[in-house]
Amino acid sequence: MALAAAIGVPHPKWDERPLLLVVLRPGHEADPEALKAHVAERVAKWWTPDEVRIVETLPIGPTGKVLKRELRQAATS
Repeated sequence: MALAAAIGVPHPKWDERPLLLVVLRPGHEADPEALKAHVAERVAKWWTPDEVRIVETLPIGPTGKVLKRELRQAATS
C-alpha cells in the first residue's frame, strides 16, 4: 500500500460509517476484502470500514495532506 485515507460516508442507520480508500504501490495487487479483514483484526468493530476501495490516486493539497473534503464529495456523488 502506498497511501490510504479513511472518510465518513452517509449511512441510513448509523448516520455515518467509514470508507477506506487505498492507493497501491505500482505493480502491487490487493484484495479489498482481505484489507478489510486485516483492519478488522486490529481496530474496534465500529471503526472497521464497511467498504475498501482501491483507487488510482488521492487528492493531495499543497501541504502534502489528503484532501478529505474532496474525497467525501466524490464518494457521495
